[in-house]
Parts: sequence; structure tokens; C-alpha cells
Amino acid sequence: MWKTAGLAALAVAAAGGALAWLVRRQMIRHRRDLFSPSPLRRLACLGHLARSRPTVDNITLLRDYVVWEPTAWLRNRGRVILTRMEREATRGTPRAGEKGSQE
Repeated sequence: MWKTAGLAALAVAAAGGALAWLVRRQMIRHRRDLFSPSPLRRLACLGHLARSRPTVDNITLLRDYVVWEPTAWLRNRGRVILTRMEREATRGTPRAGEKGSQE
């Protein structure tokens, strides 16, 4: 019984490690694609960033992108995402039980 539980725990840990590696790799790829020559890749990356948390790294990355982006509609999309992230970062996320939280 203990052997089976140990093997199950090891399998879960290995699966968790593999998942963490895949997520990390996906994040690196998306960050790299933000400055891709392909507008479709940049748009996909903006969609990914729009769903991510407003961290200092994401805000800094978007600031650099907005200055760099040569296409007006992608630059405007990046600016909208950046503005939302900055607003959320300065306002903070409401905690459970506070006004504006979703319970």
C-alpha cells in the first residue's frame, strides 16, 4: 500500500513538474512572439497577455511593445491592454467579501 501511494505521489509530482515546464516554455514563447515580424503572432501574443495578471514584468513588456510596434491597430490594442493592467495594478484586486469582488 505504501509503495503504491509513493509511486502515485511521484507520478503526480512528475506530472506537475512537466506541466510547470510547459507553462514556463509557453510564457517564454509568447513573450518572444510579441516582437515577432508576423502581425498575427503579435496579435496572438497580445491576446495571451490580455488574459494574464498585471505584473510589473507584463506592464514593462507592454510599455516597450507600445513604443516599438509599427502597426497602428496593434499598437492601440497594446495600449488598451497596458492601460487596463496599470489601472488594475494601482487599484489592486478586491479581496473576498469586499465590494466589487466576485464570490
